[in-house]
Order: sequence, then C-alpha cells, then structure tokens
Amino acid sequence: MKKTAEFVSPKHPDKICDFIADSILDAYLAVDKKSRVAIEVMGGHKLITINGEVTSNGSPNISELVKNIVGVEYKVISNIVAQSPEIARGVDTGGAGDQGIMKGYATSETPSHLPLEYVLARDLCQRIYEVYPYDGKTQVTIEDGKVIAVVASFQNTKSRELLELVQKIIPASEYLINPAGEWAQGGFDADTGLSGRKLIVDNYGPEIPIGGGSFSGKDFTKVDRSGAYIARKIAVDLLEARGAKEVYTKLAYAIGKSEPVMAVAVVVYPGHEGGNGIEEQIVGYNLSPQGIRAYLKLDEVKFAETSLWGHFGRGFSWH
Repeated sequence: MKKTAEFVSPKHPDKICDFIADSILDAYLAVDKKSRVAIEVMGGHKLITINGEVTSNGSPNISELVKNIVGVEYKVISNIVAQSPEIARGVDTGGAGDQGIMKGYATSETPSHLPLEYVLARDLCQRIYEVYPYDGKTQVTIEDGKVIAVVASFQNTKSRELLELVQKIIPASEYLINPAGEWAQGGFDADTGLSGRKLIVDNYGPEIPIGGGSFSGKDFTKVDRSGAYIARKIAVDLLEARGAKEVYTKLAYAIGKSEPVMAVAVVVYPGHEGGNGIEEQIVGYNLSPQGIRAYLKLDEVKFAETSLWGHFGRGFSWH
C-alpha cells in the first residue's frame, strides 16, 4: 500500500500566519493566564490582517509584535474584539468554548508514534531548512516501508545542490527536486497565507482522520486545541500500556459543557489487519477543559513553538 505525506517549512506563508497567531496568544498569556484568545491571521504582499476575539487583562502591542516577526515594512491591520458574552457564559462555568470533535492517534510504526511517511517528510523538511532557511515543501511516498518518491521544493536553492543534500538524507527510487524549476520569490512575497490552513501537517498526515479544528491562536478553552492534545496523549498512553499496533481516540464536546459527550478509543493489536480494533470507553482522565489544562501543564507551554514543526511527537507534554 502506498502512502504519502507532505511537510512545509516555517517560512511557508500559512505557517508564518500560524506562528503570528500563537505569538499573539503567548503575549496575552504572559500577562494573564486566564486570557481567552481566538485569533485568525491572514498575510501576504506586505499586509498582515488580524481578526478575532480576546478577553484579557493583557494588552500587548500587536503591531510591534507582528513587525518583529515579518518586518517593519508590513502594514498591520488589527481588529480584535471581546469574546461574545453568550459564549463567555458557558466558558465561565468551566465549559468548552465550542462544540466539536477531536481525534488522536498513535502508532508503533516509529519511535515518535507517528506514521512513517509523516516522520520522513517532516525530518527531510527540517534538515533541508537547517541549510536553506526559506520557504519550502517536502513530500515523501512510501510503499511497504520503502521510499519510492521524494519531492522537495525550496526557495533560493540550486536544484543540483538540493538534490545532493536530499540524497544524503533519504534514499529513494525517484527524486523530484524543484520540479517547476528553481525559484527565488517565496513566502509572503509570492503567496498569501492563512492561519489554520495546514491542519494535516499540524496533525498526522493525510492517512489519519482528524476532527477538523485548527490549533494556532486559540487558548485551552477552545477544545479544538486542548481536546486534540489530550486525545493524542491518551492514544500514546494506551499504545504503550497495551502493546498495541495503533490507537485511535475520539472526543466530542458541546459548547458550555465541561465533560465530553463522547470519549472512546479504538485499539488495534498486532496481527489485526485493515484497522479492525476493539472499541472501549476512555476512563481515568479529567477531560474537562480545566482538567486538560492542569494535566498537560498548558500554562507552561510556549504555543508559538508548537506551530513550527507539527504539534505531535516533539516532546511536548502530550507527547
């Protein structure tokens, strides 16, 4: 069976937007740990637009923060308002900030408990970025554990030199290096970015289902983020405790309610092919937003760091 995953560098327009959104979140949380933040960012062609809802005792200089990331030549338009009182009344009592479905995953296929094709694409992107810290993308296709095709497109590179670097990093049957030609215009100069648009990159790659909610720019009361983090943590815990091949976890929340309306896991044991597994209820975890915050020590997290290279398998408290 063939599987493919891609990854993008931190200088990709969408990832710059994610980094800005989480940097704004961090700035509010640094002053007020109870800040409620939901920020969306769009950027491109010397313009950054920030829109969203914030309730906080903090008041960071948003324009200065953004220009420190992208450059002083950018125009910054910020339109931030207070959280809706109708939403706030549900969150005030400890409830979730919205309804939603969150999914977690873990596999024994790799030490990081992430799919092999995803790990290979991410590792390749990171190692290229160490040499060429620009806008770029990688893509890896595997079949029965063997790499059959690698794609790498990176700004400000010579294709021959990039090919030599990629070949040293990952053996493959076929290499497609800058397949549309060498390119010097990248990032916001070439394309518009939007926060929350690289969900598959942020999660587990395209082979694994996700709930669909984005992470960056959201505080812990937004279970799109905190729920997905605890779902991953539970999946890893069950995988290691049961000696499983794969674990899929599923949570679902209702706005204003602290406990999930669904909390189940599907455990796939070695020898069970085709994804057939045993479903069981998730027990032993405090799955309220406040419980997740305390258990995963989210007050200690610098969220901007999570936005750069995927949210899982990087040593965070949710593994």
